[in-house]
Amino acid sequence: MSKVRSAPDFVIIFATLFLLGIGIVMVYSASAIVAQKPPFSDPYFFAKRQLIFALLGITSMYITMNIDYWVWKQWAKPGYLVSIGLLILVLIIGIEVNGSKSWLGFGAFGIQPGEFAKLGVVAFLARWLSDNQKQIVLFRKGLMPALGIPVLCFGLIMLQPDLGTGTVLMGTAVVMIFASGARVSHFVGLGMIGVVGFIGLVLSAPYRIKRITSFLDPWSDPLNTGYQIIQSLYAIGPGGLLGLGLGQSRQKHLYLPEPYNDFIFSIVAEELGFIGGTLILLLFLLLLWRGMRTAITAPDLFGSLLALGIIGMIAIQVVINIGVVTGMFPVTGITLPFLSYGGSSLTLMLTGVGVLLNISRFSR
Repeated sequence: MSKVRSAPDFVIIFATLFLLGIGIVMVYSASAIVAQKPPFSDPYFFAKRQLIFALLGITSMYITMNIDYWVWKQWAKPGYLVSIGLLILVLIIGIEVNGSKSWLGFGAFGIQPGEFAKLGVVAFLARWLSDNQKQIVLFRKGLMPALGIPVLCFGLIMLQPDLGTGTVLMGTAVVMIFASGARVSHFVGLGMIGVVGFIGLVLSAPYRIKRITSFLDPWSDPLNTGYQIIQSLYAIGPGGLLGLGLGQSRQKHLYLPEPYNDFIFSIVAEELGFIGGTLILLLFLLLLWRGMRTAITAPDLFGSLLALGIIGMIAIQVVINIGVVTGMFPVTGITLPFLSYGGSSLTLMLTGVGVLLNISRFSR
């Protein structure tokens, strides 16, 4: 394996920072109306915090960009175990937000262990798969142990409960395992079991059933379960080709709940129109292309799977978030990478991009 560093992939840096810059501007635009009211009483409240998170994330990205990625192979198992410990800890002393006990509070800030568990699972799974590649074609000695790595974290996340984070984690893991050479026939059987299990998770919680029914027909309950998606569509529709103009959104005036968070793409579409929304999608596609290129040209299997896991995690989250705000998927709590407000999600994504950039420095 070549250990001669080259320059990191500039296109990845460009796409990431461009998205981050748009995100900071849009967080301010989407949150100013809410933030100027008590208890915040400062229209810049969320924007300032997002800027702090962005600076912390960029610092983390710069550090991880300069740490040779095979170091993470040595620390993958301890990182995974720490992730499990934090997921257990949040169930004991965590703060409940919107019905989910998924936050650990530290002073004025809090972290979501589920967000950091995603990166922990990606690193440890990349290590296990690269060390056991020949066994992955076997069901009992390959596929099942590999699935056990994300399933343990998924189970703890579902106890919070947080179906959105759990879905991204499991989706990323499945992509990595499939790419490592697992048999399609094994996936078909497990996929059927997974569908049954997913239906069971939905049926086990009445609020999830309501989300499914409101997804099929949001106007059947417009003031409750269908409210968010209706308000989101009311934002996207009037945006037209060029949008209403930056800062001119109507839905952010206390119609669309938390427009600076999971539904920030709705405000983007309303204010910047089809052109602005398309620009963001093109930036994500650019990032996906260069991330996949890094994974394909990585000098070893661990680097390839690690890069695939990071870019897969970002891509799955983007697809789910935009699918939700456009009414293609049932409503679930998934942030839009680099754009949505949130410290844990933003710092995690930028840290992951830093690792991806380091892998790109050794690409063939």
